[in-house]
Amino acid sequence: MSEPNKRNLNEAIVHADPYRSTGTTYLHGPHLESKEPEPGNLSGAVVFPISLSTTFRQSSPGEATGVNDPNSFGAGYEYSRTGNPTRGEFERAMAAAEKAKYCVAFSSGSAATSSVVHLLAHGESIICVDDVYGGTQRYFRKIVGPSMGIHVKFSDFNDLEKLQEQVKGSEKPKLLWLETPTNPTLKISDIAKVARVAHDCGCMLAVDNTFCSPYFQSPFDHGADLVVHSVTKYINGHSDVVMGIVCTNDKDLYTRLRFIQNGIGAVPSPFDCYLAHRGLKTLHIRMEAAARNAIAIAMFLEQHQGVKSVLYPGLPSHPQHELAKQQQHGFGAMITFYCIGKREQAAIVLKKLKIFALAESLGAVESLAECPSLMTHASVPDEERAKLKIRDTLIRLSVGIESCGDLIGDLDNALNAAVETM
Repeated sequence: MSEPNKRNLNEAIVHADPYRSTGTTYLHGPHLESKEPEPGNLSGAVVFPISLSTTFRQSSPGEATGVNDPNSFGAGYEYSRTGNPTRGEFERAMAAAEKAKYCVAFSSGSAATSSVVHLLAHGESIICVDDVYGGTQRYFRKIVGPSMGIHVKFSDFNDLEKLQEQVKGSEKPKLLWLETPTNPTLKISDIAKVARVAHDCGCMLAVDNTFCSPYFQSPFDHGADLVVHSVTKYINGHSDVVMGIVCTNDKDLYTRLRFIQNGIGAVPSPFDCYLAHRGLKTLHIRMEAAARNAIAIAMFLEQHQGVKSVLYPGLPSHPQHELAKQQQHGFGAMITFYCIGKREQAAIVLKKLKIFALAESLGAVESLAECPSLMTHASVPDEERAKLKIRDTLIRLSVGIESCGDLIGDLDNALNAAVETM
């Protein structure tokens, strides 16, 4: 092939695959090297079968079947809470997507969080990033501390000097819990630096990677020990599954998490695992489409008279914009902004939206809008919300994959309605 033709071919390949070669992994995951059907899929079905059985026939008492099936992880199948072929297939696919050796699936993101906490013992402690999902802080404040005897502190992980002092204090933590970007103010923390702080004191670092998904961020590349996802959000991406996962490269942590999964029994259904696996196969396409919409919407919001300020990592005005460029593979599709006025104006904006649904959750193909102070973060104590600037005029957008012009028009109409009341 001539040099000009080689250049044209290379340019065509790059143009056809703007997804950093992730698509093949998301679609084929653990099967990239295999040519023959695995024991759990002897038919060779392109779409892995849904195994709904709750129990499995044994050839002899105490001898599990399917020990040679990779989706049983060498344990075979006895009872579906302990192991299920469809769940195992999804867990292997997610491990590949997150560049991890192991993945354990749970019935929700909160159940996944709880499983990580169950790695700790009574009397040990956790330091959690201060700006964190409302359900996580509520679980830590209301359940983990009072009921489990595990001490929890909240800290600004961007103040590394203070974090180091807390880590080396009298109550040395067993676990640091980090969200980056945070929910809802989209604060970015340096995972590698936080990991060094954690490892210097012999504790684990868990990173909730829900907002970025495996497509836009790889916490294991920066030193994380555990990566947690609410699969409900971007990985599934269609607002029809509630699920969570924990990934790790540490065999001991994996073994303990697998035991916790079985012991607690908070496992996802086979059908939900099928749906989430199907969602994973288009993650790269959906994330790129949503992120393209998000940057345009963020730029629009930044110049609108009805907006006081915008927080989006892709904007140069974001305090950690440069860190986001270095640490992430893109800026994601979550936007937070403060509208003008007070709670009344924020309510008008949210009520006037027609394409954006006024709803909790995020990460779906549909665009969603919410007021964190009254919805997802209403359980955060008032003084903490004030400190974190989670005000009543703060609006969080989960940008979907609708036509960008329609989304901007929807926001423009809603914001103009609020401006008219001032």
